[in-house]
Amino acid sequence: MIRILNYSNGVLTEPIQNNWLDNVNPATAEVYSVLPASDSEDVERAVQAARLAFPNWSGLKAAERSTLMLKLAELMERDLERLAQAESTDSGKPLHVARNVDIPRAIANIRFFATAILHTSTEAHAMDQDAINYTLRQPFGVAACISPWNLPLYLFTWKIAPALASGNTVVAKPSEVTPMTAFLFSKLCIEAGFPAGVLNVLHGLGPAVGASLVGHPDVTAVSFTGGTRTGAEIARIAAPQFKKLSLELGGKNATLIFADCDFEHTVKEAVRAAFSNQGQICLCGSRILIERSIYLQFRDAFVVRVNQLKVGNPQDASSDLGAVVSESHMEKVLSYISLAKEEGGSILCGGERVYPGGENEKGFFIAPTVIEGLNQQARCNQEEIFGPVVTLMPFDTEAEAVEFANSTAYGLAFSVWTNHVTRAHRIAAQLKTGIVWVNCWMLRDLRTPFGGVKHSGVGREGGWEALRFFTEAKNVCVKI
Repeated sequence: MIRILNYSNGVLTEPIQNNWLDNVNPATAEVYSVLPASDSEDVERAVQAARLAFPNWSGLKAAERSTLMLKLAELMERDLERLAQAESTDSGKPLHVARNVDIPRAIANIRFFATAILHTSTEAHAMDQDAINYTLRQPFGVAACISPWNLPLYLFTWKIAPALASGNTVVAKPSEVTPMTAFLFSKLCIEAGFPAGVLNVLHGLGPAVGASLVGHPDVTAVSFTGGTRTGAEIARIAAPQFKKLSLELGGKNATLIFADCDFEHTVKEAVRAAFSNQGQICLCGSRILIERSIYLQFRDAFVVRVNQLKVGNPQDASSDLGAVVSESHMEKVLSYISLAKEEGGSILCGGERVYPGGENEKGFFIAPTVIEGLNQQARCNQEEIFGPVVTLMPFDTEAEAVEFANSTAYGLAFSVWTNHVTRAHRIAAQLKTGIVWVNCWMLRDLRTPFGGVKHSGVGREGGWEALRFFTEAKNVCVKI
């Protein structure tokens, strides 16, 4: 039985109260490790370690912080296969996905911000009154970084990298559902020579660790990715203390498909956008809106491709989908499929739990599911399901497509599929969302701002936006 440990003040440590949680492999439904059930005492120890480490860490030259982070990226690359195996085991995703997407992107996150910090610039404004203003961007102290379970190391590094590069110290809380790669990452930080207290990683439940961390008076900023309801609770706690907040929350993303699209390419990519990572990505296109003139043709071609997807052992290179992350999440997704039937939807394929057999017989597998016949206000078209479930709906006009796309409380990432350039620009401007992909999906440039509108979040991550979030702007006015 593997024992995961906290990383606090530079060392791996057990929780102060010696309480532990089981960690389940979702592909086998078996407990294979335990992790700390940390509490407010562990948070206090980690925050104080971060607070004490801040002066020296922020006092380093940017190049010195960059060198340490680049060494960490090299160690991650050395251990890529080990990290990928751990990610697959912990989350249930296919090993080839962790190997080719999750871990390389986590390495890229560290490298990107380690080098970006070397190329920051300042604004200067000359005044007619013989004075000049310039802007300093300075680290503020201790940042809390709370990351989700769907892309564990990928999104963990997405948060801590800009915080550390900017000169802040960090107390991070990975999801208790997928803690393993954050634990292995902690070991690599020690090997890389990170000073004690610069990064602290605490494992445990949200109400015990997350709430205590968010409410701690010595934590200046909170960066959170997760559910909208949890984000609202974080805002409730943090706002009265005037903490900086970055909240990347849920999505109910629309895929808008027009008759003049590149048909075969669009079908292929719409399947990928719907079911990548078992549909457990906040960017997945879970509502597919199709121009009526090609609706039947697209629907049939789409279902054929979905039926060809293999659900099975994450270690099998031929598996397109692995297990969803937990039994409780599986039950939630299946409940939405049942709800869709009650709402009048027709299940075109999937709709049930899958039993792959062998060691995976008790695992948490769901067949990729396609539903049609729901009206736009049906709950399955309005609420985030976060699993391998998509709905299909026809539209008649461009205006109707935009109306349907904008009809939910969310606005994170939509995609538009058309060869009409003017239409693509016109629609992109009308969609109430933080990201619009045109004739592509999940094509990411780390320099661009990332985040949503409405219930999909507050603030932006990525590129200069992240470095701005993790610094305070100070204006200096000098009379000449």
